[in-house]
Amino acid sequence: MTVTEEPIGQRIARLRANLGWTQQDLAERLAISRVAVSHIELGLSMPGERTITLLAGLFKCEPLQLVAGTDYPPARAERLPFVACRYTEVELQLALLARDRAWLAEMGAAAGARAAAIIDEWRWRLDQLARETLDRRERALIAAARRELDG
Repeated sequence: MTVTEEPIGQRIARLRANLGWTQQDLAERLAISRVAVSHIELGLSMPGERTITLLAGLFKCEPLQLVAGTDYPPARAERLPFVACRYTEVELQLALLARDRAWLAEMGAAAGARAAAIIDEWRWRLDQLARETLDRRERALIAAARRELDG
């Protein structure tokens, strides 16, 4: 490891903390144990390509960006995919809802009866998402969005 390289575990710990997540929060999203997350962050174990790819998606970057400038083994980095899924369906739908609400606010009275139909459609979509998601944090985000629509 050269002086400029950051340990991959340290980078993961920093990015996790920036999101306000505990090790347990990250472990649940990766489907690994909290102890495994702790070992990665402490440098006691090196995450595999699957874990790096999942982490990149959670941290909203590409796998190669996540490991760049770290002590992650170059031979493993060569096997990483170029892209990772960055958003869950709930995150996507909530972003689309925010876009629609901004558009409706911009249109004001000109949106007329169309606005009510759009809001009703979003209520239905949010109810569907709430039934489908298993993640308690996403359920809380959906419930907050629903309250805003109803409020």
